[in-house]
Amino acid sequence: MTALTIGPLQSADREAWEHLFAGYNEFYGRPTMPDGFYDHAWVRFQRDELHALGARLDEHLVGIAHFLTHASTTAADSCYLQDLFTAPEARGQGAARALIAAVATWATDHGCSRLYWSTHESNATARRLYDQVAENRGFILYSLPLT
Repeated sequence: MTALTIGPLQSADREAWEHLFAGYNEFYGRPTMPDGFYDHAWVRFQRDELHALGARLDEHLVGIAHFLTHASTTAADSCYLQDLFTAPEARGQGAARALIAAVATWATDHGCSRLYWSTHESNATARRLYDQVAENRGFILYSLPLT
């Protein structure tokens, strides 16, 4: 039986994390990331400016979740799940669901009033899971690139 565990990223996870994060960026059609991009993100996790958890199947990192908190004008702080990715070969084994649950627990423990995230409307596989674990409240996301 495969053992699934969720926990903070460790120094030894750096290479596997970058591989997963590169897969996430590729999935969303982002161009090759600039030099230093992954190093910068990794340092921010180490400083607790941003937060990251990993999913492991039999000790191998197969999923990542990146998240942050921010103030809210209408409630306690909110937690935004910015990036969630599971290696293709590990999908369907509960890693993404467990990562969402772990981020929700972290957010609750840190006084957040809600956890939210977005995905592309064409991401049908992820949306099937998201529809099971959260409520789609109908909001439409707009983005204005500044660089």
